[in-house]
Amino acid sequence: MPAIAELPRPIGLLAELTHRCPLACPYCSNPLSLESRIGELSAEDWRRVFNEAAALGVLQAHLSGGEPAARGDLVDIVRSAQESGLYTNLITSGIGLTPARLDALANAGLDHVQISIQDSEAASADHIAGYSGAFERKKTLAAEVVNRKMPLTVNCVVHRLNIGRIEAMVALALQLGASRVEIAHVQYYGWALENRSRLMPTHAQAERAAAEIESLRARYQGAIVIDAVVPDYYARLPKPCMGGWGRRSLNVTPSGKVLPCHAAESIPDLEFWSVREHALSDIWERSPAFNAFRGTAWMREPCASCARRELDFGGCRCQALALTGDARATDPVCHLSPDHRKVQELAALRDDSGFTYRR
Repeated sequence: MPAIAELPRPIGLLAELTHRCPLACPYCSNPLSLESRIGELSAEDWRRVFNEAAALGVLQAHLSGGEPAARGDLVDIVRSAQESGLYTNLITSGIGLTPARLDALANAGLDHVQISIQDSEAASADHIAGYSGAFERKKTLAAEVVNRKMPLTVNCVVHRLNIGRIEAMVALALQLGASRVEIAHVQYYGWALENRSRLMPTHAQAERAAAEIESLRARYQGAIVIDAVVPDYYARLPKPCMGGWGRRSLNVTPSGKVLPCHAAESIPDLEFWSVREHALSDIWERSPAFNAFRGTAWMREPCASCARRELDFGGCRCQALALTGDARATDPVCHLSPDHRKVQELAALRDDSGFTYRR
């Protein structure tokens, strides 16, 4: 365990306000066992969490879910985050936010809105979301956000059903008035892992998409920022998940458990502390979960002697567990992993039956 004085300070807080959501996206990052409304933190609990986060060094609060608008006290929660000095980003499905409610959120200090778009075509988008009419409601909300001169990001989750329409999705983001679009290939945790063989694009599709994104960046330079999250299963090197375990961010679940990343609960032997019993600084510095894979001392070979060990920090622990059964293994995405072949084999599996929707 690193000395407390040597610990990095977090800069981002993902605040999962609720797991309730009107959509049923089959790639949702929420756990398969969703937390109940009954156990959700109160608005006053969140006020304390935001104050403690700001004191710890956090700069940004990403208000997520489920769907944050399912909280009747969302305006109070946004005001608390703003009063704590945090930059507030609302990550929303677009369902449940009326113009009047958006006005109230803006007046409470909301800085930024991020809307998910499932596809550029309404029928496909609604099918993926499991919600008829969702596409049009998202477009309507985007217009309301832009009319209020609030910054807008459009998030497009890419998979086999829509990977051929990346250009159209970027064009849609521009049409909606977004200043940024995130092309995020599905990350296979939670519900996405459940639907992996139904969502996985082919290697050729992933390569074409990468080339297309570079072309779109050149075409739209100065008009819109295009960020991209690459598909892990077709990479040679793992990503430094969350910037490294317990290094840059923390995630608070609806009931108050604090996680190093949104999928960390998939690792069964970790002990997660709650903001109901511990101060956020104490959790960041001393909790068993945050120290389990912090730094490099926990690593085995080939990670332990790898020149990239302080760049990628061994890759994703949740992915290592999902693919090898061992959270301490080298992320199999890495071409140096003895389990790398498993990634290739799993990426080749295809299932064209219907989704297992998030319910």
